Amino acid sequence: MSLLQPVAIGAHYLLPAAFLFGYQGSAFQHVHMFLDRCETHVIVLAKPGDGQPVQADPSEHVAAGGIGKCLEQAVQFKFSELIYNHLFVDWTGTECRVKGWAGRERRLRAAVVREIGVQFDTGHRASKLETIMTNASAIPTVTAETPVRVRFCPSPTGTPHVGLIRTALFNWAYARHTGGKMIFRIEDTDAKRDSEESYLQLLDALKWLGITWDEGVEVGGPHAPYRQSQRGDIYKDVIAKLVAGGHAYESYSTPEEVEDRHKAAGRDVKLGYDNFDRDLTAEQIAAFKQEGRAPALRLRMPDADITFTDLVRGEITFRAGSVPDYAIVRPNGAPLYTLVNPVDDALMGVTHVLRGEDLLSSTPRQVALYEALYAIGVAEYMPLFGHLPYVMGAGNKKLSKRDPESSLFLHRDRGFIPEGLLNYLSLLGWSLSADEDIFTVAQLVENFDVHDVLANPARFDIKKAEAINGTHVRLLEAGDFRNRLVPYLQAAELVGETLTQRENIILSEAAPLVQERITLLGEAPEMMAFLFKKDDAVDVAEDALKGMPENLGEVLDAALAALEPLESWDAESIQSALKSALVEGLGIKPRFAFGPVRTAMSGRKVSPPLFESMVILGKESSLTRLRAFRG
Repeated sequence: MSLLQPVAIGAHYLLPAAFLFGYQGSAFQHVHMFLDRCETHVIVLAKPGDGQPVQADPSEHVAAGGIGKCLEQAVQFKFSELIYNHLFVDWTGTECRVKGWAGRERRLRAAVVREIGVQFDTGHRASKLETIMTNASAIPTVTAETPVRVRFCPSPTGTPHVGLIRTALFNWAYARHTGGKMIFRIEDTDAKRDSEESYLQLLDALKWLGITWDEGVEVGGPHAPYRQSQRGDIYKDVIAKLVAGGHAYESYSTPEEVEDRHKAAGRDVKLGYDNFDRDLTAEQIAAFKQEGRAPALRLRMPDADITFTDLVRGEITFRAGSVPDYAIVRPNGAPLYTLVNPVDDALMGVTHVLRGEDLLSSTPRQVALYEALYAIGVAEYMPLFGHLPYVMGAGNKKLSKRDPESSLFLHRDRGFIPEGLLNYLSLLGWSLSADEDIFTVAQLVENFDVHDVLANPARFDIKKAEAINGTHVRLLEAGDFRNRLVPYLQAAELVGETLTQRENIILSEAAPLVQERITLLGEAPEMMAFLFKKDDAVDVAEDALKGMPENLGEVLDAALAALEPLESWDAESIQSALKSALVEGLGIKPRFAFGPVRTAMSGRKVSPPLFESMVILGKESSLTRLRAFRG
């Protein structure tokens, strides 16, 4: 908890002694910062330095290290007059008695006075505290009644990673499940790595998958702009308030100096920053400025444990001192991701921060920053955090951008359809039920709850992904499946930008023949190519020639003799004629009998159903190919 938070008591506020003790160098600005937000009476508890009983009536100076005068200045700055008759405090050893309080709210949940008990005139006594803590002043958190607002905020670097898209999917599914809002903003503050091409790829990826957003880039919203590179003035204002409130301070130490101090003290240099600049004197600061050093700004981390409940992993505690004060602004004045990400979340009212497990270690920093943002009036509440499991690749290693399976667009190019890929990606940490892997997007939205996400790493299994995609391919309506094949046929240069009448007929008749036989749309061009080629352009694959019978010529002659007289060119007639000539006439086993004819038609060992394919080709084309293969 922040030591700088006032405790609300009905229409009054208690300014704890800890609000000032330890901050005497900047006590005025802390009090001033609080009074700027206060629209009611201010009550002051202050323990005198000599331990003697005093009456802490605000009309008198409190002899405690100059605090009284600082309070008087701050109060005069904010208020033209102060009503004094609400409260005064008597110190009697280790007890203070509150007298004359006119309000009816008499319960003080936690007094911020070390080793001191507080007793009201009603006889209620608060327990003694060993540590300074203000439970009553804690930042509010999200409740079940808070409207859900999630965000997807990638940096536009490289091509979209399946793990990144899984994060977008879970945020989107939770927003749609709860009736909440999805925000899509771009974190493009790293000019060296960010690119417009990557930004456009992100848009392309989400639109292709059907992951929509309610606020953000392209669609706008009440918190625009939604690209961090365009929000500089907003960050400057927040930075100024953090500094004025004493939450951030100037840090002049270089990495080499920090490392040298660790070595001199016998500490591990990997501990990072050592909080050295927290308490620099005015003389030290002046000396650094004289050297021409430009300071970074660091957030003052609380000297207490930081505990939060992760929606996926349960309660997590980071021990006091385990996370050092961290930089939020570069020496050149540019705000860092560590600042702008939580600031944007706070300003945009994000309620649930659902992100990858790799960001878990940064959460205590965000918790501390949120407390500071609440203190300066930027944040209204602490969001709930949920860290989604790692997506692993081969060898049980984290799936990196160098792994082919990590590329969303590679999967699209191979022929994954959105329904199949979304189904599989949702299984990377979540499931509809223990024995149900196939489901629709509508079922995902209806059932998804972030509390059901598993913490264990999820392995990207390409074979399983393909199998699930194949199921969804077969679930497509015939016309829809046909139309989705067109871009793949165009990429293979089998059809032009605009299909001819003949190409349209071939595609409509052939699509049902391959729909049950492929798992990826990208497999269709190889399987269907022979139907679009001219008769003299059919290439025969080497593996298709293997296993041809020694009497190949005889087989082809018999096939020609059987097919040439046919007057009805349909699948049943073709099959009957070939079966009679090759199986019954030549005594060839059925599974070998039609191989030569298939190769003559398609140039391949495997093809769509042979007889139906010959119907699509037509009698003349089929006989021409048989004669060409016969040679």
